[in-house]
Amino acid sequence: MSTNASQLSALSRLFSSGVFREIAKRGQSSLFARLLAQAKISCASDQSVGDAFDAAFALLRRSGMRDEYVYRAALTQNILLGTHSLNTACMLTEFRAGSCKADLAILNGTATVYEIKSERDSLTRLANQISNYQKVFAKVYVIVGDGHVNDVLENTPIDIGVMCLTRRHQITKIRNAADRPDRVCPVTIFESLRSSEACEILNGLGVATPQVPNTMLHSALRECFAGLAPEAVHQAMVETLKRTRSLAPLKDFVVNLPISLQPAALSIKIRPEDQNRLITALRTPISSAMDWT
Repeated sequence: MSTNASQLSALSRLFSSGVFREIAKRGQSSLFARLLAQAKISCASDQSVGDAFDAAFALLRRSGMRDEYVYRAALTQNILLGTHSLNTACMLTEFRAGSCKADLAILNGTATVYEIKSERDSLTRLANQISNYQKVFAKVYVIVGDGHVNDVLENTPIDIGVMCLTRRHQITKIRNAADRPDRVCPVTIFESLRSSEACEILNGLGVATPQVPNTMLHSALRECFAGLAPEAVHQAMVETLKRTRSLAPLKDFVVNLPISLQPAALSIKIRPEDQNRLITALRTPISSAMDWT
């Protein structure tokens, strides 16, 4: 079936943080009911809200105009949960890197960032994004649809990795990314961190935390990072963030969700006490959910 612009918009918005958080907080979502109707998802009355999300995701995946969430889902399932695990790796989304925010990064033995350029995106900002990412992450990949592959290969440095999300929703590696922790910028890494994480990194590298008033701490920490070796800071960042940003506590929650919503659960923060409410709501029959107000 063909999908028009209104349906595409509704399909994308179904996987927004607003819908996810509303269901978790209230156990229902009037926005979900409206968007499902606009998306014209066909579900049997005895199917659940979770089934509807999976059906919507399947349609979005096949639309020919896949959005960022489809790409993020592929990276989550194939790399974070497929190659690694929540016990051994952590995933960062919308992580600050210089003047940009990284779509998605995975930290395991090294730090790898994935810049998503879906069918809906242009490549206008890509050069600036790559330049910023190289200051924080040892490995940089651009993941694109078929239509962008040649442009990205021709217009990015040879050490930048390129991946393609195929029409069958499989990730193909076109060009490997070089592992270059030597080129990161310790100060840029510092600016991406919480103060507590920066202090942990300094302590791990044998550098004393500056004893200064809170109003002067940021400047003092920045100065400390400016004198550190790039490779050492990068490795310490990986080890620290794997502890402080660990997703392991979400394991039991994630496995109880439809596959289509697992990427959302790993990137959208909700309170632990709302997790069971969300799981229960996803089991609600569609016939009841369409009356959510």
